[in-house]
Amino acid sequence: MKTFIVMDLEWNQSSAGKEAAVEHLPFEIFEIGAVKLNEKMEKVSEFHRLIRPCVYRRIHYIISEVTHVTAAELARNGRPFAEVIREFIDWCGDDYTFCTWGGMDLTELQRNMAYHGIKSPFPQPLLFYDVQKLYSLLYSDGKTRESLDHAVGFFSLRSDAPFHRALEDADYTGKILARLDFERIADYVSVDYYRTPRTRAEEFTLEFPSYSKFVSRAFASRDEALSDRRVTEMICYKCHRTLRKKIRWFSYGQRYHLCLANCPEHGPVKGKIRIKKTERGEVFAVRTEKLIGNEEAEQISGKKDEAKRRNAERNKKQPRRTE
Repeated sequence: MKTFIVMDLEWNQSSAGKEAAVEHLPFEIFEIGAVKLNEKMEKVSEFHRLIRPCVYRRIHYIISEVTHVTAAELARNGRPFAEVIREFIDWCGDDYTFCTWGGMDLTELQRNMAYHGIKSPFPQPLLFYDVQKLYSLLYSDGKTRESLDHAVGFFSLRSDAPFHRALEDADYTGKILARLDFERIADYVSVDYYRTPRTRAEEFTLEFPSYSKFVSRAFASRDEALSDRRVTEMICYKCHRTLRKKIRWFSYGQRYHLCLANCPEHGPVKGKIRIKKTERGEVFAVRTEKLIGNEEAEQISGKKDEAKRRNAERNKKQPRRTE
């Protein structure tokens, strides 16, 4: 029987700042809490462990203020990470889907596992439900990310237990998930990017009711990624037709690239490429395609003109070379 593992983590960081952080381990997990829900979204089990720190033994003052956890408590009651995570994986079982509030927990879990030399048993790509995102899709604009305590208040849930402790936050998240109209948003899975495709064969596309998402393999540089034909092609996610571009890819600010194509059957299609970094310092591309109306298509044209204008102004300010 398929189950949902609603998980929450608490982690510490270097009390001496980023400069003193250990490479590839910016956050060290010290608490893991989870509840297991059945197909009816009923709670059937829970898991809670404290973990004894071995990297950042002094609790950062902000973490201490938020969680009220002390180094003495973790030293006294915490257990080794490797021991706890093996128990957790066994507790999860065989057929399950992770659910979290926000998108960071699974990345940090795998990062901590890699630091301790524990091979990830999770599938690739690792798909999960971001309950924070699902809540926004149903009760906001799909983009706004509300806090957990906001959603708890929205549903008038009893909030006797403190926030910012792993088991309590996992339990709150599970109760919120159980109150969502899951059939309406079940297709909107999220993907964790800690382990990215290494080869072309591992690249994948996710299709949703209102858009599609393509995740590329790793490249040495941004320019190399943007010169790859599979990264820059445009495909209609409704009919899977390769599309002709009306406006070719252009950089809009530092965050992403935009494109406009047209499907003869379904109309204008907006493309967006974001370049992200891998754990190894390489880059990969996430391309999304979305059907849009004529008004938004005109906005993309305006953004292209705006980007041209900005580039021209930037070039004017650069000093000219003299022979």
